[in-house]
Amino acid sequence: MSKKNATKFTLLRAMAALGIALLVAFVLIILSSTEPTIGGKFANAMSAMRQVIVTPLFRNNGSFNTKSFCDILAGMIPIMFTGLATCVMFSADQFNLGAEGGIMLGAFITSLVAVYVPMKGALLPIVAILAGALVTAAVMFIPAILKARLGVSEMVCSLMLNYIIQYLINYSMNTYYADTSKGSIQTFPYQANAHLPQLVNNGSRLSIGFIIAIICVILVWLFMYRTKWGYAIRMCGINQPFAMYSGLNVAATIILCQVLGGVLAGAGGGIETLGRYDYYNWSALPGYGWTGITVAILAGNNPASVPLAAFFMSYLTKGCSLMATYANVPAQLIDIIQGCIFLFFAADHFLAGYRQKLVVRSAQEEMQAKVQAEGGNK
Repeated sequence: MSKKNATKFTLLRAMAALGIALLVAFVLIILSSTEPTIGGKFANAMSAMRQVIVTPLFRNNGSFNTKSFCDILAGMIPIMFTGLATCVMFSADQFNLGAEGGIMLGAFITSLVAVYVPMKGALLPIVAILAGALVTAAVMFIPAILKARLGVSEMVCSLMLNYIIQYLINYSMNTYYADTSKGSIQTFPYQANAHLPQLVNNGSRLSIGFIIAIICVILVWLFMYRTKWGYAIRMCGINQPFAMYSGLNVAATIILCQVLGGVLAGAGGGIETLGRYDYYNWSALPGYGWTGITVAILAGNNPASVPLAAFFMSYLTKGCSLMATYANVPAQLIDIIQGCIFLFFAADHFLAGYRQKLVVRSAQEEMQAKVQAEGGNK
């Protein structure tokens, strides 16, 4: 298939999956509506869908909502990092789910440094984020080495590791690090110079972390498509036996991609907590890792497409939050929409017939161009 037709198919598949997800949401809103009449139920569903699709960017009077737009950009930051982490691991055909616990661990370690390690100026947030990234990378080494050396399923291992991380953090918080003068389980406040600078001062908490995330997108794309290590990761994902027989160190590649995913997830957690919060108080898995999986699937495991996919997911989250507030519809509807998108993107045979037509059309176009070129040469 030509690159043009491949792009066309990817966009069509994305729009079809989104359309089906929104249709399912629309039907569920109608079914769950408390309005007594069919007309009322339909009007309620239309109002709810407007909150999802239009209101995140435009007010009721039609004016552009700058604050809401900045909220969407701020919401992109953690899921860009988990999306990148998942892209790297999935590219090597490693179904590692550790980004969920990794971003929580990165935020926790970063917070401890931000609270207890005295440093001057901008050195403190840099060191704190690096500490969170490196500790998370070390933890992600566990499922990586078990898969590379013993063949242990990285999916099961990383999934269980998420909950080990969560409960170890909760134990540490309750036993050692909680500020007991507060009503909730949280650390002491971060040092003043630990916070990341804000890009805008409109209450959106859009920090410089957004720029760092975009830089990471560029660096990961260059790594994946312009270095021999990235090539090795992609080759292992395409055909691991072939990669092995070609002389690639498959075990080292498996470890590399999962550890790199840990670095990205941990850094994302550190940047999120220093850019948005004044202290650490996460007691449950934040959900950014699961959303990162959806982002990676929407992006086709291509780091360059992660910002667009992350914007879409952040936009959808903002819309569902507004819908829950103003249309009396549960915000958990976002989980249903995500599930539908995930389902259709993960289905290999979804729109397979149309894809086959594009393949045939591309082959015919190439043959026709070849014939015309040969005729011109004569």
